[in-house]
Amino acid sequence: MYVMSFVAAVPTASKEMYLTHCKAAAEVFKSHGALRVVELWGADVPAGQTTSFAMAVQAKEDETVVTGWQEWPDKATCDANIEKAMSDPRLAEMGALPFDGSRMIYGGFDTLIDV
Repeated sequence: MYVMSFVAAVPTASKEMYLTHCKAAAEVFKSHGALRVVELWGADVPAGQTTSFAMAVQAKEDETVVTGWQEWPDKATCDANIEKAMSDPRLAEMGALPFDGSRMIYGGFDTLIDV
């Protein structure tokens, strides 16, 4: 398994808009080969002194930290399809992101264990 993961800050008042966006985007990624798409709304994300999720995405007081991931069968499948998914017209039709995408962090990860 290969995982594309992210952390972002979403305006708390825009939770429903974000959920609608997530559901539509998940369908696009799944149609391009993602096995599973998970989106998580921060419920207990403590502030840090040196590092934290909130600090990493420069979350403001009126924002909630979110995270999530896409599971792919392997990196090759992800690499072959992620660009297709990102250029899928259905994503463009969704309009602007319901958060500041410039503060989102993301990356791809190989599985070490899956218990």
